Amino acid sequence: MAAIPYWRLSGFYFFYFAFVGAMAPFWGLYLRSLEFNAFQIGVLMSLLQVMRIFAPNIWGHIADHTGRRVAIVQLAALVCLVAFIGVFWATSFWALFAVMSLISFFWSASLPLVEATTLSHLGKSTDRYGRIRLWGSVGFILVVIGLGAALDHASIKLVPWVVLGLLVGIVLTSRFIPEAEIARHDHVHIPMRDVLRRPEVVALFGAALLMAAAHGPYYTFFTIHLVESGYSKSFAGWLWALGVICEIGIFLVMPRVFRSIRPETVLLATLITAAVRFVLIGWYADNLPVLLLAQLMHALTFGAYHAAALSLVHRHFTGKNQARGQAFYNSVAFGVGGTVGSLYSGAAWDGLGAGVTFSLASGCAVLAALVFAWRGGHKLPQPL
Repeated sequence: MAAIPYWRLSGFYFFYFAFVGAMAPFWGLYLRSLEFNAFQIGVLMSLLQVMRIFAPNIWGHIADHTGRRVAIVQLAALVCLVAFIGVFWATSFWALFAVMSLISFFWSASLPLVEATTLSHLGKSTDRYGRIRLWGSVGFILVVIGLGAALDHASIKLVPWVVLGLLVGIVLTSRFIPEAEIARHDHVHIPMRDVLRRPEVVALFGAALLMAAAHGPYYTFFTIHLVESGYSKSFAGWLWALGVICEIGIFLVMPRVFRSIRPETVLLATLITAAVRFVLIGWYADNLPVLLLAQLMHALTFGAYHAAALSLVHRHFTGKNQARGQAFYNSVAFGVGGTVGSLYSGAAWDGLGAGVTFSLASGCAVLAALVFAWRGGHKLPQPL
């Protein structure tokens, strides 16, 4: 990997997912401490996804036309940091709504552009992606364990300060990412709309949307669910970390997996696994062995799923479509799907309870598997 800026890319992933490690498990608890109800928490958490519906496409379009992906990442990271300072004064629902909307708009620019940049640096060595991305998992683990342990003794007001520090890390590491040359292909450029009309692409994006929606209760209420089930915040942090530790192992072995098993087959297996996992979390949280098993499944439902989905997106969107294709995938999956997931979980949580809410998540994963099995191409001979 001598020609690849391994540590500079890995450093960004480390801080980016460390930020996620503070926000996903603990931001809901922070919002609960401000006495918001479940629906308000669902709405506020959904803002991190809502902006991903359209913002990445705006940034991706600009990046593809200017060729300056990293410069956009650097600017967006800086504005996101400045905007986050408003959290320390915004404690009412609408004030936080405004601040988190601004944060989310700029934060959503980073990942798809960095993903496209990383894949451009890797060239044909896309199987090495997992070795760079795993440092994001390391950052997530360190923060989720450390912050969880700290919150057993410190005030929940610590969370915004930790997030602020991680945003500083994102700003600094983004300064060291080198721009990558965008691959130029000899074949005729295929219009973006033509790629999006392909049945296998429609099936992939439909399944991705439903898979993200399935994760809505997990990312919005999992920590609250654990605390209300009698677990400590530090133990909740360890449970989050367990899933991501397994995720690291998966990222390391995926290159070998893809040599013998095609991404389409891997993706379908992860969707089926997710359906089982969310039922276990929703109904058996008080059964520690079952809960541990459910967290071990994170290796498939996130790690293997993400590696397979990214590989397929990279295959379908090439040349001038690369950054926009990655951005559109993020918009549909994490934007639309994540928003739907946060909103339905917020609406269902107080009235229907954890079991039913996570059963709805399982239903979304089942639908995702059916959509992808319909036209996902997992039975068709495709190049590895």
